[in-house]
Amino acid sequence: MLEYNLPRYLPSAEELPDSDETPVDNELQELIPGLLKAILLILWSERMDWLFGIDMGIYYHPDKPPIVPDGFLSLGVERFYDEELRPSYVLWDENVVPIFVLEVVSQNYRKEYTTKLDEYEALGVLYYVIYSSRRRRKPHLEVHKLVNGKYELQEGNPVWLPEIGLGIGCERGNYCGVTREWMYWYDEQGQRYLTPAEQVKQETLRAQQETLRAQQETLRAQQETLRAQQEAQRAQQAEQRVQQLTEQLRALGIDPDNLG
Repeated sequence: MLEYNLPRYLPSAEELPDSDETPVDNELQELIPGLLKAILLILWSERMDWLFGIDMGIYYHPDKPPIVPDGFLSLGVERFYDEELRPSYVLWDENVVPIFVLEVVSQNYRKEYTTKLDEYEALGVLYYVIYSSRRRRKPHLEVHKLVNGKYELQEGNPVWLPEIGLGIGCERGNYCGVTREWMYWYDEQGQRYLTPAEQVKQETLRAQQETLRAQQETLRAQQETLRAQQEAQRAQQAEQRVQQLTEQLRALGIDPDNLG
């Protein structure tokens, strides 16, 4: 349970603004978390205990503005409330702090490495992930893990997140027709999970291969049938030749059964 000094009256998610109304600086702030969510929708299609919010306000106090990360993941919550879905994420309703928060740094610096880090640390977010493709001397991806109340920078790319059961990392790929560095989920061996488009392509290729194999099997069966027919025809022709020869010998007064 969350422990905050909250007033008696607590508004519901429907009574609060969806976000801080601040527009994103560029498409990457939507596309990168959108790709991560799209992959999860396939990986965890049977699970109903998770939520990945994009540009959704996280309310931690009714009298304070929400924190609005580019993306966040919560585990152990209802996937859907109803057909209207969540307008925002209200901690006193959910009672679950997001386990993973993502900030994508744009040309307009929003204090992702300072103020926001302190905010997520105070909130108790286990993993705070910052991605900036504009960095030149430092890694584009930073994964901070909350250890004894303080964030510690994790090494590697990808970084395994055991509490989530996934790894997070970045590499070059293609998404929405754009070839660049993207963020992806990984398995424990460091193998990248496919995007939806890649999965469709893979399944299409597999289906084509299965169709080709079936066609090859059909062709082999047809060839076997043809060979059997040809063998039967040759045997019939040989039998006919023997019959003709027998008749010719009898016409000459020779008993073919007593030739030996």
